[in-house]
Amino acid sequence: MADYIFLGVLQGIFEWIPISSEGIVALASHFLIEEINPIDIALFLHLGTFLAVLIYFRKDWLEILSFKNLPLLRFLIIATLISLAVGYPFYKMISQATSGAILLFIVGLGLLLTAQAHKFKKSFSLGSAKNLNKLAVLTGFLQGLAVIPGLSRSGATIFGLSLGQLSPRQILKISYIMSAPLVLVSSAYLFWQNHLLIAGWPSLAASFLVGLASLSLLMKLAEKINFYRFALIFALLCFMGGFIGLVI
Repeated sequence: MADYIFLGVLQGIFEWIPISSEGIVALASHFLIEEINPIDIALFLHLGTFLAVLIYFRKDWLEILSFKNLPLLRFLIIATLISLAVGYPFYKMISQATSGAILLFIVGLGLLLTAQAHKFKKSFSLGSAKNLNKLAVLTGFLQGLAVIPGLSRSGATIFGLSLGQLSPRQILKISYIMSAPLVLVSSAYLFWQNHLLIAGWPSLAASFLVGLASLSLLMKLAEKINFYRFALIFALLCFMGGFIGLVI
């Protein structure tokens, strides 16, 4: 049980920052729990942080589900459908984490360039807060690729969303909210496939509690720093995660 709880803590910490939680959890579970596919464990533990997203952004979810925020609802539908179309084939054929590590370097470079663009040219934009449809296709595609171990879902989607005229808090909020439908679908698929991880339920509690605390902390930090520093920090984290992935 201690091994599962440890994996849940890792998921709760690393889900929100661009050092792939899936890659880290899959790597740790490879050594700790040999009888279950590491990728399946990593995907399963997203259910705990999914609950953290529902609780923390409960007001936003009420607006979405009551059709009071139609632009964000359309964004989620488009992004989720694209993510599923891209992610499922990759899930079926993933074999190595190194590809994800290389992609993480690319995401880091993209965030670094985006940080510079926002510093020197405030009008740089691929979308706007009022029109999220343009970003839904891009971020949905990037989120789908994040099924590859080593490629951070949060890092990839934050990069895509940073191309729009959104505040750091909006970027983080949308990035984390858009993970929820995909996690729900993937978790249902895993249960349907193999009735996954009865012994792993304690890990969900750990990933939920730690995830909720770390999410709250990160959202508070996003309100206190400008976008240039925000994107720069996340770019450096991407480079660090990519380097760790390649070395391991």
